[in-house]
Amino acid sequence: MVHHIVMWKFRPEIEEERKPELKKAMKENLSSLVGKVPGLLTVEFVEQPLPSSTHDMALVTTMEKAEDIKVYSKHPAHVAVADTYVRPFVTERACLDYE
Repeated sequence: MVHHIVMWKFRPEIEEERKPELKKAMKENLSSLVGKVPGLLTVEFVEQPLPSSTHDMALVTTMEKAEDIKVYSKHPAHVAVADTYVRPFVTERACLDYE
C-alpha cells in the first residue's frame, strides 16, 4: 500500500467565516472519489489540525500501489473536484508519498 498526503493553506483573501463551509465541501467531494478512481482505497480529510500545525488542512489517502498516485492525479473525477473545491481556495501545497 501507498500513502499520499497533501497539505494546504487557505489563500490569504479567504475570510475566516467561509473556511468551515469550504473545508466541508472539500471533505465531501474528495471523499466521494473512493470507488470512482481506480486504486484509491481510503480518503481521510483533516479539517481540524492542532494549533501547532503549519497548514490549515490535509488529505491522507491510501492507494494500492505507487503507480496509482499518477492515475489519481490525472483522473477526470479528481481533476474536477480539485479544480472546483480545492485549487481556487488554497495555496502552499505540500505533498508526501510513502509506502
